[in-house]
Amino acid sequence: MIRAGVLLLVAALATACDANPPTREPVFPSPARPVAPVVSPRWSSEDVRDNAGEAKTVIAAVGPLAGRTVADVGAGEGYYEPHLARAVGPHGRVVAEDIDAVTVAKLARRVRPYRNVRALLGRPDDVGLAPGSVDLVLMVHMYHEITQPYALLWRLRRSLKVGGRVAVVDADRPTADHGTPPALLACELGAIGYARTATRSVGDGVYLAVFEPRAVPDTIAACR
Repeated sequence: MIRAGVLLLVAALATACDANPPTREPVFPSPARPVAPVVSPRWSSEDVRDNAGEAKTVIAAVGPLAGRTVADVGAGEGYYEPHLARAVGPHGRVVAEDIDAVTVAKLARRVRPYRNVRALLGRPDDVGLAPGSVDLVLMVHMYHEITQPYALLWRLRRSLKVGGRVAVVDADRPTADHGTPPALLACELGAIGYARTATRSVGDGVYLAVFEPRAVPDTIAACR
C-alpha cells in the first residue's frame, strides 16, 4: 500500500510538472531563413486597407472580442487600433506594441483618444507583457520582420491567459519578399509548442492563421 501510494504521488507530481512551462528558458536559435528589413511602420495605405476590409475580416474571424485584452504586436502607426478599440469595447483593453521608440511615440499620440488603448515599447525578443494578461496576440504584416522569433514566441506564451491565442496575418510569399509561407509559420510556432487551429484567406494572397499553446518543448530547433 505504501509503495502504491508513493508511485501515485510521483505520477501526480510528474503530471503537474508537464502541465507548467519550465522556469528556465531554453537556448533560442536564430531563424534559418531571411529576416525582412523594416522599411516602414505602415503596410499599404489606410484607404487601401479600408477598401479591402482586411481589419473587419480579421477581427470578425478572431472574435468576439468584447471585454477581452488584445495585444497588437508590431502595431506600427496603429491602423488596427481604432478597429480593435471598438471591438473590445469599454470593458476590454488593447495594447499597441512596437520596438521603435519614435514609432511608439507617434502611436501613443494616435491612440490618446481611446481610453481602452495604450502604447507599449517592446524589444525584438520580448514584447514585455505581464504574465497571464492577454486573451489574443495579433501580429499583422510583420512576422517576417521579427529578428528573434523563437525567443519572442516563447515569452509570449507567458503573457497568454488560459485559452489565449496568437493570430498572424501575413502574405503567402518568402520572408525575403515581406511575407511568410503558411507552412514555415506553422513550423516556427510549432517549435515553441503552438498548434495551428485555424487558417483562412483574407484576400489578395494574404492569410490569417490562429494558434494556441500546447505542450512545451524541451529544446527548440530552427525551421528550414
